Amino acid sequence: MLYVVAWPRLAEADDTALRRLRAQYHPKEADLIGPHFTLVFGVAPDREPQLRSALEAIRRRPFWFMVDRLARHDLHLYAEPSDGAAELTELYEALNPVPGSEPFEPHITLGLFRSPLEAEQVARIVERQHLPIRGRVEELALLKRAGERLETLASFPLSG
Repeated sequence: MLYVVAWPRLAEADDTALRRLRAQYHPKEADLIGPHFTLVFGVAPDREPQLRSALEAIRRRPFWFMVDRLARHDLHLYAEPSDGAAELTELYEALNPVPGSEPFEPHITLGLFRSPLEAEQVARIVERQHLPIRGRVEELALLKRAGERLETLASFPLSG
């Protein structure tokens, strides 16, 4: 499966906090990939040429974002940006010409929990101790997942 992610550049303390949260509450994925915004979710490998073309055609300057809210969906906990959300959505739309079945909400996954109550408890702690988080998106990456490995096929610096 192929994915496209936007790598956030974060202050060292914010990067460390997000990595620790993901390691504790989403360990399977945290071992595979660090904090990121997913723009293309698991598409077939035969879409690689189209994704590369779309990524090469993007003419966008790097942009700032601010994560200042958390959202819970089922048993997942997400950190969502306010500033930068429109830019991430534009990138998503450029890379996904056919809309998905659910609306796109830019986010960084923080964890997968056993119960909604556990997710709520962690959300309260994260909101008090770690938000807001500011960062910058300067690069997109085309990734390929093969079993338990994730390989970077290409990186695309934002410039415009």
